Order: sequence, then C-alpha cells, then structure tokens
Amino acid sequence: MPAITASMVAALRAKTDAPMMECKKALTEADGDMERAEEILRVKLGSKAGKASSRITAEGVVAAAGDDRTAALVEVNCETDFVSKNDDFLAFSNAVAALVAANAPADVAALSALPLSQAGFGPTVEDVRKGLIGKIGENITVRRFKRYTQGGKLARYLHGTRIGVLVEFDGDEVAAKDVAMHVAAMKPAALSSAEVPADLVDKERKIAAEKAAESGKPAEIVAKMVDGAVQKYLKEVSLLDQVFVKAADGKQSVGAMLKDKKTALKGFTLYVVGEGIEKRADDFAAEVAAQVAAAKAQ
Repeated sequence: MPAITASMVAALRAKTDAPMMECKKALTEADGDMERAEEILRVKLGSKAGKASSRITAEGVVAAAGDDRTAALVEVNCETDFVSKNDDFLAFSNAVAALVAANAPADVAALSALPLSQAGFGPTVEDVRKGLIGKIGENITVRRFKRYTQGGKLARYLHGTRIGVLVEFDGDEVAAKDVAMHVAAMKPAALSSAEVPADLVDKERKIAAEKAAESGKPAEIVAKMVDGAVQKYLKEVSLLDQVFVKAADGKQSVGAMLKDKKTALKGFTLYVVGEGIEKRADDFAAEVAAQVAAAKAQ
C-alpha cells in the first residue's frame, strides 16, 4: 500500500472541501488512488460542504463557557431553527465556547485552527465544522466571540440558546446576575450614554431632525427639539440610565440600583442569534413547485 502523504491529503481536500481526516481516511481506503478517494468522499459526504458554504446562516445558538473569572460567549450559526437543536451542532457550539475560554484565540481564524475532535471529525475546529456541514447538510459558521479574563468578576445569563449576556463587575454577585438578565430583556446599546456608538446617535439625530422640521416651528426651537429627542434616546439605550426591570417603584435606574448594592459595572457583551444578518425570505411553496418542475423536465 502506498504511503499517504500530507500533500496528497491537501490536494484531495482542495478538490473536495472535505475535512482533513476524512480525506486521509478516503485515501487510505482507496490505496492512494486520488480519483477513487474522491468518489468515496462523494458517497460519504456528497458535495454538501462546498455547496453549503455560500448559504445564509441566520439561525443558531449563543453558547457560554468558563467560570466567574474567565469566561467566553460565542455565537455559532446555521441555516434553520431545526438544526440549531441538533445534538451534534449543540455539542460543537459548546466545545467552541470552551476552547475560546481556555485558549484566548485572537480571532475566528485562530479559533478555527485550534485542536478539536468530534463525531469522527478533526483534528481542528475547522475540520469538525466542515465535517458537520457534510453530515448535517447545512452551512455552519462561527460568527463571533467575546472573552473576559482577570479584569473583574463575571456574571452570565443565557435566555435559552438565542440570547447570551456576559457582565464584568466588582461587587454583589446577585446584583450583577440581575443586570445580566436586564440586558437580555432590554438590549441596551452601551454601558453609558457616552459609549453609545456614534453611528447610532447620528441616525437618531437625523430622524429627530426630520420629525422636528415637520413641526414648522422656528429653527432655534427645532434645534432644542432635536437635542431633547437625542437625549431621550441615549437614556433609553444606555444600560446605566435604563429603568431597572426589577425596580420596585418602576423608576429606579440600573445605575442607582448598582450604587445601592455597592457594585461597579465594568462592561457587558450581549449576543442575539442572527442579529444584523439579513435573513433569506424563501417562498417554500414556490421552491417545491420549482423542484417538481425540474424533476419532470429530466
């Protein structure tokens, strides 16, 4: 039997987009015959990985891992809500979160190169991802992650698998966990008004200016109306200024609650599955009709 070299594995992987270990297994089974190995992979995985790579992944999960000092939040996406509940997909998502917490990769590319074996695929995160694409039949992507370590204590909250929050704080743990739940519910844009992204403020100012201009009032009054609208917006989207969801009087702000609890908030991360991803609006009936028509035409 001929030796299976790394260059042979790399060549087969380039042709098929299959995971590295699957390429090696196929070459071994085919006694080094490249064409036969490609046929074996097509039987086993089809062309799912290659075809799936261009499809939109707006569903998925947010997973968390770590402890109260070092923790990570990760969003892993797939194409449908059905696959977001798949055991292999969930195991992969949780494993990725654990790797981020333990290894502090610089970015998704570095994370993809970390060692991981799952469901017979490996030896890297990227190989497992591609292997699961072939097995499950949907595109899978690791979209983003955030890791905190040593800056302060950490509290986290997962609302099911679709919303995840990490809060960095010093002080009362119960108060911090309550804030994490508040963030999941109210979805603030920033910790304070000064930290709200400039593009969001500019957008709100433009909207406010258009509305104020319709009033027909003098320019100086319009300017005050715009400023007032922007300040109201900043209060609504700034975590410390928001009314705390558990406020007994319905008025206490998050900042005031934290002050009462002698707790300082250093920062937070909120992930909502698919946020900012343009979802494809498929007409299912039309898709089925097109497939039937194509089958009849053959």
